[in-house]
Amino acid sequence: MTSLLIDNLAQYASPVAPAPARGSALREVEVVTGAAIAIVDGRIAACGRREQVLRDHGDLPVHDAGGCAAIPGLVDCHTHAAFGGDRVGEFDLRSQGAGYEQIHAAGGGIAASVRDTRAAAADGTLGPLLDRHLAWMAAAGTTTAEVKSGYGLDHDTELAMLAAAAAGHPIEVAPTFLGAHAVGPEWDDADDYLTFVIKQVMPQAAVRAEAADVFLERGAFDRDQAERYLRAAAGHGLVLRLHADQFSEAGGVELAVELGARSVDHLEATGPEGVAALAASDVAAVMLPACVIMLDLPRPPARELVDAGAIVALATDFNPGSAFCHSLPLVMSLACMQLGMSPAEALVACTVNAAWVLRRGDRLGRIAPGYDGDVVLLDSDDWRHAAYHLGGPAVAGVIKAGRRL
Repeated sequence: MTSLLIDNLAQYASPVAPAPARGSALREVEVVTGAAIAIVDGRIAACGRREQVLRDHGDLPVHDAGGCAAIPGLVDCHTHAAFGGDRVGEFDLRSQGAGYEQIHAAGGGIAASVRDTRAAAADGTLGPLLDRHLAWMAAAGTTTAEVKSGYGLDHDTELAMLAAAAAGHPIEVAPTFLGAHAVGPEWDDADDYLTFVIKQVMPQAAVRAEAADVFLERGAFDRDQAERYLRAAAGHGLVLRLHADQFSEAGGVELAVELGARSVDHLEATGPEGVAALAASDVAAVMLPACVIMLDLPRPPARELVDAGAIVALATDFNPGSAFCHSLPLVMSLACMQLGMSPAEALVACTVNAAWVLRRGDRLGRIAPGYDGDVVLLDSDDWRHAAYHLGGPAVAGVIKAGRRL
């Protein structure tokens, strides 16, 4: 933990509402001009107009922001950043018309990443690969990220992925056990595979992970199988999350609400009943617009979810196949241009609401006294450039718990 005075800010923008922000609160962002932020022992001690902050904290080491704007450290609440290899060949095939499910059925997709990730775990390169990916994310303003397993689908690699995620990193990492990402290649029957995962992998995975996730979709696991996996995970004290409604509505939203899951993610196929169910619940709707663009999927009902009062979050879905994207500012841009969200809604969705998904909403996602000193400096004097600068170098500097990365 370090102490730092971030001085000479043109402005900072921060969500007003504590987590989770929903309804009209999703678009409420406080903008303070001529500002400074004082971080003491890794936590924000004061923030606001610079003359007020300097009055009590002018003796701290100073980082001159040079007239930049600032936003809270970004929180990426859905990533698959621990993986080996790449799937650039599939990207080539998709550009020529092949579909995701067609590639998956032909032995590509998740199966290809399983082969490469098992090899990386075996030769000791998985940890350095994750470090590389997290460094990309940090440079784009991410200060906290969820990292899932799910490219091992066996005992040793799944645990190796979680160990890599739980190791020390410059940014904060929340490990999630995605043992039910797909059926392991050694197994012919999904139920038998789940029995193996629940009995032989989950007890040790639960020691290293904070949450458990399942892919409820045709070609992966059905509703009954997903429920079996999630109830077992809940028995180990893991927070519950779901991939659902990516290609079809198969009961994922209803199951998430029934089990009190923390989130249901993707939602490209979610209809009005699913929107209403999420809006009436405390299950977060996590949307992944980079995946939507990369796979050319229908857009999730973001505007409908926001207007109905659901808890809405955004994430990259960073993975080698369907969303090779590490940048939350780019995700914010896509949310504004493709999903009908405003810059303020996009900021709240990948700060305080994403922090809530990871059960860190009491200390991450806002520039406010008592919150962690996680701050992103932008290469502009207007915070909206975080979403406006499409794919550009929007980030000028990143500070995690008062330490400059």
